[in-house]
Amino acid sequence: MHVVSESDRRTTRTPAGSMFGLAAPSQGSTEVSTWRVELGADSATPVHVIDREQVWMPLSGEFEIETEGETGRAGAGQAVVVPAGAIRRLRAADGPAVALVAMAVGGKAMLPGGEDKIPLPWAE
Repeated sequence: MHVVSESDRRTTRTPAGSMFGLAAPSQGSTEVSTWRVELGADSATPVHVIDREQVWMPLSGEFEIETEGETGRAGAGQAVVVPAGAIRRLRAADGPAVALVAMAVGGKAMLPGGEDKIPLPWAE
C-alpha cells in the first residue's frame, strides 16, 4: 500500500483551474492516474482531446460538460465518462466546482485536429 498526499510539487495551476496530482506512475501507480480538479466560477478548460477515457466525479459544485457537440451537467454523487479521443470542454456551472478525475496511465492531451501530444504533468 502507498498513501499519496497532494503537494505543491504535483500541483499545476492554469488560468482555468488547478490540478492536484494524486495517484500516478511517479507516485507508485502502474495502471491508474487520479487527480483533483478545482475550477473557479464560470471557468472552463480549453477545448481539447485526451487519448484515454476519463471519469470525472464531481465532489462539489456542478460541471457543464461538452463532448462531441453534446452538452450535459453533473454534480456531486454523479460520474461522467468522457470517451478517449472525444473533443471536450468542461466548465464550472453556477459557481466553483471540484472533481476527482481518473484515467488509465499514459494519457496525453491534444488540440482538436492537432497531432502534438502533450503529457499531463499531474498524471505522470
